[in-house]
Order: sequence, then C-alpha cells, then structure tokens
Amino acid sequence: MNVLVTGGAGFIGSHLVRGLLKRGDHVRVLDDLSTGKRENLAEIAGEVEMLEGDVRDPETCSAACAGMDAVSHQAALGSVPRSVEDPATTHEVNVNGTLNVLLAARERGVKRFVFASSSSVYGDAPERVKVEELPARPLSPYAVSKLAGEAYTVVFNRVYGLETVALRYFNVFGPRQDPESMYAAVVPRFATRLLGGERPVIFGDGEQSRHFTYVDNVVLANLLALECPPRAWGRAYNVACGRAISLNELFSVMQRAVGGKAIEIRPVHEPPRQGDVRDSLASVDAAKQALGYAPAVDVATGIRWTVEWYRDNLAS
Repeated sequence: MNVLVTGGAGFIGSHLVRGLLKRGDHVRVLDDLSTGKRENLAEIAGEVEMLEGDVRDPETCSAACAGMDAVSHQAALGSVPRSVEDPATTHEVNVNGTLNVLLAARERGVKRFVFASSSSVYGDAPERVKVEELPARPLSPYAVSKLAGEAYTVVFNRVYGLETVALRYFNVFGPRQDPESMYAAVVPRFATRLLGGERPVIFGDGEQSRHFTYVDNVVLANLLALECPPRAWGRAYNVACGRAISLNELFSVMQRAVGGKAIEIRPVHEPPRQGDVRDSLASVDAAKQALGYAPAVDVATGIRWTVEWYRDNLAS
C-alpha cells in the first residue's frame, strides 16, 4: 500500500512511519518541520519519501496525495494551552489543513483516510467513562478544531464515498516526544525533570485523571484503521490503554522507573491551566469491535521504556 503520513516527522507520525515500513508499505511523509524533526526519521531516511510542506497549502496537499492509496493525517498544531493563546493559527492548521488534505485525497483518488483526533473533544462531559456516543463538549479551541476535523471526515465518507476513520487519542506518550517545548506533554516533562534531578510541575492538585496511552498502541490502531471493513467507516473511535491514573500516581510510577535520588523529589504545584479537562477515561469497546483493536503495551511497561529512552537520549 502507498501511504501518505502527514506530520510524519513528528512524535506520533515518526512511530507510525516505522510501523508502516515494517509491514512493507511505501511511505511518503509530508511535514513542514515546524514541530516535527528530520532526526526523528534519520535512521530510516533512505526508506521514506520526504516532502517538506504545509497542509495549509492546497497545491502541496494535492502533490502529496498523488499516487497514494491511503492517507494517515497526523499533521496538527497540538496543545490546549497553545490553542487558547492563538486560536486562529490552530484553526488554520487543524481545520483548514485537514479540509485541504481531504479535498486533495478526493481529487487524487485516495481510497482510505485516517484522521488523528483527540480525547479533548469530550471536554467536561460528566460521564466517568467516555464512549463515542457522548455529546462533544470541547473546552478549548484545540478540541473544537479536532471535532471539526472529525465532522469533515464523516461528511466526506457520506457525501463523497471516501473511506474515513477518526481515532480519538488519549494522552499519547513514548520515545521522541519533545520535552523542551513550552507545550510539552506531561510524561516527557516528568521524565526529563526527574532524570535531571529537578522538580516537575503539576498544574492543579494532581488528582485529575488521564488515560495514558503508549505510542505503539496508537500505531496499532492506525494500521488497523487502514485495513478496517466498511462498517467501520465514517466514525470516530477511542484509542487508549489500560486504566486511567491521576497525575500524582503517574509521578510516583515515574519516580520508581527513574529510581535513585528521583524517589526523594517532590513536584511543584501550580494553578490549573485554562481548557484542561479534569478527568479522562476511555472505553475502547467500539474500536475493539469495529477495528479489532486491543492495547498491546500497558502503561507501566510503556513508562519504563520511555524513561529508558530519555535516559539514553539525555546521556548521548
């Protein structure tokens, strides 16, 4: 299969590219390298067709989709705080960019389109367990942009017959996640601070829960979505792993994974951030039934592997 991965030089995208290559696909990457990095693909550069470009440009999207059987659209401006600070750019990249890629896929005869969505679309839904049938209650421009992208994939399936699947990722973590960005996710921030003997920051009391998902599980869900039967098209599915844990519990787990003097470190608590969801717990029953998805790596194992990667990375 010829697969275009937008955002393929990013954290999740670079893992997906490796998963596609492993199963024998031809992979083309489209990335503007604003948040992605060439070094994320360095050791497989000779196996990947690389296009540097922006999904906000329709001509670039059209060229990228030429000759492709499928698109995995991972390109996006992530981060709830960034979207609160600059909603316009988040909209341009995440909504207009997604529409551009969808239009290009339709124009170029692409058959399958997998969209990277987010658990943030559930917002402050009061139900403890998030199932796909719940009404969306986005709390940030980022969440709105992902919900809009989902809606476009549904419409392109129903109106144009494009085989679309949206995947709602829950707090993805793993190797190559950038810890230096001011919008860095919690796992790389905790890992690098603990390994450096520094105190990580927890926003709020730390009792907010998250359903952390090791990146290999997200890759698996994408591979399954690229092959799923017609009954799965035109819908969104949760992609998560294991159980939800609080940030305080995550901190303790990561302390033990780092070991040594990290056990004595205590976090710094700062006020909650605007737009952050209090609790997030996913049901993956729909993904299991429609896609055949089952998490392959549990949270504890994923954290151990991630800490080992950052330890090696920091030492190099």
